[in-house]
Amino acid sequence: MSLKATPLQLSTADAGFEAAFQARLHWSADTDAAIEQRVADILADVRVRGDAAVLEYTQRFDGLGAASMAALELRPEELKAAFDGLPATQRQALEQAAQRVRTYHEAQKRASGESWSYRDEDGTLLGQKVTPLDRVGIYVPGGKAAYPSSVLMNAIPAHVAGVGEIVMVVPTPAHRNGAPSAHPGERNALVLAAAHVAGVTRAFTIGGAQAVAALAYGTATVPKVDKITGPGNAYVASAKKRVFGSVGIDMIAGPSEILVLADGSTPADWVAMDLFSQAEHDELAQSILLSPDAAYIAAVQAAIARLLPAMPRAAIIAKSLSDRGALIHTRSMEEACAISNRIAPEHLEVSSREPRRWEPLLRHAGAIFLGAYTSESLGDYCAGPNHVLPTSGTARFSSPLGVYDFQKRSSLIEVSAAGAQRLGAIAAELAYGEGLQAHARAAELRLTPVPPMRGQA
Repeated sequence: MSLKATPLQLSTADAGFEAAFQARLHWSADTDAAIEQRVADILADVRVRGDAAVLEYTQRFDGLGAASMAALELRPEELKAAFDGLPATQRQALEQAAQRVRTYHEAQKRASGESWSYRDEDGTLLGQKVTPLDRVGIYVPGGKAAYPSSVLMNAIPAHVAGVGEIVMVVPTPAHRNGAPSAHPGERNALVLAAAHVAGVTRAFTIGGAQAVAALAYGTATVPKVDKITGPGNAYVASAKKRVFGSVGIDMIAGPSEILVLADGSTPADWVAMDLFSQAEHDELAQSILLSPDAAYIAAVQAAIARLLPAMPRAAIIAKSLSDRGALIHTRSMEEACAISNRIAPEHLEVSSREPRRWEPLLRHAGAIFLGAYTSESLGDYCAGPNHVLPTSGTARFSSPLGVYDFQKRSSLIEVSAAGAQRLGAIAAELAYGEGLQAHARAAELRLTPVPPMRGQA
């Protein structure tokens, strides 16, 4: 049976463009009510029964029977052994990718992650103290595939930020893609090696809502963390939403997205494969091409049809492109940029002769890939910037995962005696205006001389 990928073809010049465009973009982040209830039950159970509940759910959902949590914890020597056992080419690629990711995030820390202070004219010190979180949990997906790159992208910025303990959870299910796994409970060597390279402190082979609950609330074995980062399925997303407040979270990730702005100068096969690179994640992923060149759009469509049969994940790609993909003919590159800003994509490729010409027009994107040689896949693995990016239009107000997600800021205030005279009068006046006499009096007691309390004879 031959597969066909038929992304929707639109033109901004058509009368019905706006309605069709909005319909294609629509994706509901609402979670199924049954999933929400099941997640709520799992979280409550893990909070009460701890390790026993985690073991039970790991047996039920991952098909892994373990007598104790110790059987699900990966020792540091296991992580190192996994690294040592890799082929030399994989070890080198992992180390090189990790170094680039680390270098980028160290630069990010220098630029925005340091404490600072200054003294004003009366000697009062004002500033900001930046400190790392004590302990974070990183969730590494493992249901449909293994993702060592997710380990690097979550653990390395936490390590660079100075986080004291990084706890990784990764499912090793007996089923993958809805079918029995050839190796139930298999501990992927690249994932374990990546944890060794990235500085993971502790690691557990657990997943799903029970893993999120264990990290958020703590058990006898799994330590309670301050923040949880990393993507997962609907159960993981629902659990992260529910535990927010007990712990911090990075974001609620939706399906992966790529938007390509093309002027027609990049080989059509390259762009078709770039669209595939997101479509192969899952059937809900979205791949969109915007171009003012109608003949080029036709060439990309032809390349899609020609290249698809050779792809191992062709069925997933075909459904993703047919259900959520789009090839959009625009009046100009300027219009393409304006539409891109409306979409605010996770990954944005500017595949043109003059990418720097269009970059100033682009305001909303998780990551911007400039030029024909900058494939999005390089950013996924080894370019350096983080690949954990805002999805579903949230790039309008959200940022990529970074060092700043693993730090917190405390304000520093040291008021001098002279400063207290000036600031105290201001604070007291405003506090009396708000009817908060204790606030006002606390400021006035530091004034010289101390004024009588207002309202007293």
